[in-house]
Amino acid sequence: MHHFKIFIELTRLNKPIGYMLLFWPCAWGLAFAYSFDQNTKIFISFLILFFLGSVLMRSAGCIVNDIVDKEFDKQVERTKQRPIASNKISITNSLIYVLVLCSLAFLILIRFNFLTILLGMSSMLLAFSYPFMKRITYWPQLFLGLTFNWGIIMAWTSINNGINVEIILLYASAIFWTLGYDTIYGAQDISDDEIIGLKSTSIKFKRNIKLFVAVSYIISISIMTFLFKSIINLNFFSLFFSFFVFSLIFQIIKFNKDDKQSCLKMFKMNNLSGLLLFLSILSINL
Repeated sequence: MHHFKIFIELTRLNKPIGYMLLFWPCAWGLAFAYSFDQNTKIFISFLILFFLGSVLMRSAGCIVNDIVDKEFDKQVERTKQRPIASNKISITNSLIYVLVLCSLAFLILIRFNFLTILLGMSSMLLAFSYPFMKRITYWPQLFLGLTFNWGIIMAWTSINNGINVEIILLYASAIFWTLGYDTIYGAQDISDDEIIGLKSTSIKFKRNIKLFVAVSYIISISIMTFLFKSIINLNFFSLFFSFFVFSLIFQIIKFNKDDKQSCLKMFKMNNLSGLLLFLSILSINL
């Protein structure tokens, strides 16, 4: 039981917001690609596979991140009790978990077509490079956006076996969404990160952080509006998309960079935002 508890802490399985923010872009891409005059069983099965893949890869990513950041995590109040930072588990055992999780994810990946498998394998480079970005650039959130939303393209290719401008636009809009919400999340650690020398957009734009988040979200919404302009007046799409936009506006208004709880609460709200956009896109094809 003790080892199981450490595994849950290590992989953050007790904090579903992480893997849900990885899953929602996959769901968007799948809903955007799928034609529902086909067998819906394929859509549901692919949705389940992408969900499982998101959980596995997010879990593996958390462990890699904690291995790389062990010494930094010891110095940050929010992270100093993580299993690796607090020496509850060895680096060797942690790497074994990474290998097992990635192997399980690969067994899911090979159920898709060759292009999707290729994209999935290439995402490993993004996923395992991200932990180093906060050491070398003030834009690790941008790199996270590239990584966390890669599933949009994979989901699209799993159905269409190709890439077009529309799915690239949806990917771009999601990158700016991530840039916004992870800047809110990073605001929790501004003081600690500055002391130990880590970089983030939260630090770079700390004096105008609300403006930066607002601009990121506005760009994301603008790209989506352009992408969906031909169907923006459809009843169900308009309803869900309006709620999605409102959820982002609400975050901008409510988060306070000096209040860690408000930052965390508004960050977590993006699980709802992801669901609302999924329902928006789903309503197009139903």
